[in-house]
Amino acid sequence: MIEAAPAKINLALHVRRRMADGYHALETIFAFAEEGDLLRAEAAERLSLTIGGPFSAGLEADESNLVLRAARALGEALGFAPALAFHLDKRLPIASGIGGGSADAAAALRLLARWRGVDPADPRVAAVAAGLGADVPACLHGATVRGEARGDALYPIASERLSGLPLLLVNPRLPLATGPVFKAWDGIDRGALAVGDPFDAALAGRNDLQPPAIALLPAIATVLDSLAAQRDVLLARMSGSGATCFALFGSIEARDAADRALADMRPEWWRLATRLR
Repeated sequence: MIEAAPAKINLALHVRRRMADGYHALETIFAFAEEGDLLRAEAAERLSLTIGGPFSAGLEADESNLVLRAARALGEALGFAPALAFHLDKRLPIASGIGGGSADAAAALRLLARWRGVDPADPRVAAVAAGLGADVPACLHGATVRGEARGDALYPIASERLSGLPLLLVNPRLPLATGPVFKAWDGIDRGALAVGDPFDAALAGRNDLQPPAIALLPAIATVLDSLAAQRDVLLARMSGSGATCFALFGSIEARDAADRALADMRPEWWRLATRLR
């Protein structure tokens, strides 16, 4: 069995306030790339995980891994022993703001649900996702959606103008932990994320974590400037808490030209030329 774990993109991310539980009240537009990590599984005598791929270094295949945590949690919720051998092909950078770990956990939940003949939209699966992390419910959904509260209160939105848009992801190959970025946020509520058409809302929106992330990792500003300077860019912004940035383009040709230009200019950067789902 194979399940994709597509990269998560925050087209806009408004931080409104810090809540009493320590989390932050957010308003965001989640979108997803056509590509990302890949999770495989086959029947086995016990639950296990191996990890490969270009970004496998530094990842532990132990009980702290979200794939195994997701499998065990869903097994407990549905009353079965998840005897599967997982292999994670880690293609997305770690600690990069595009939901790698959350997407992997969501892929494990979808794969396990399918293995057991359970609809991934079953409320029990959604409850497990919510317990694993704020981005996991959106990654379980896997389609353009508006997120509020911690980002885990999801509301459907029309995505016709976004689906299929050419997308270029760029990361300076420098990890950036989420906690310090939120801690460095200045606490100022700069206003709500617009409702209505999500493409217009994204264009009018912002990522409130972008300034503190740049303060911690100035290379993000270099990436953003490089993306914004490309031809036919519709939107260039940082995703999540960084350090991955993205650009949406008006054409595949413009995206590919930008991909080639950045490859020549900064060959050390990680890039992924894809589209929005």
